[in-house]
This record gives sequence, C-alpha cells and structure tokens, in this order.
Amino acid sequence: MKPVNLNKLRKAKAKGDAKAKADENAIRFGRSKAEKAADTAREARRLMRLEQHKRDG
Repeated sequence: MKPVNLNKLRKAKAKGDAKAKADENAIRFGRSKAEKAADTAREARRLMRLEQHKRDG
C-alpha cells in the first residue's frame, strides 16, 4: 500500500468544498454581465432624467 499525504487530502477536500459552495453562491446570487450592464444603463438614464427635471435657481 502506498503512503498517503494527509495534508494533500485535507487541502483537496477543502478546495472541493469551497468550489461547491462558490458554484452554489453563483447560482443563488450571481447575475450575468449583461444584467449588470443593463442595470447600470437604467440607473444612468434615471439620474439623467432626474437631473433634467431639476429647477434652476
């Protein structure tokens, strides 16, 4: 039987667990680049419209 480096096994398991959690969070909280860009453009239009309706004074 071949000796096993327990540190490597422990780190590999931790890395796998972290990857699984990251994938789960990406599904739960992630938004695509297009969605983020659309929100940014929408916010810019909203601010421009607000600025245009301000009264000079």
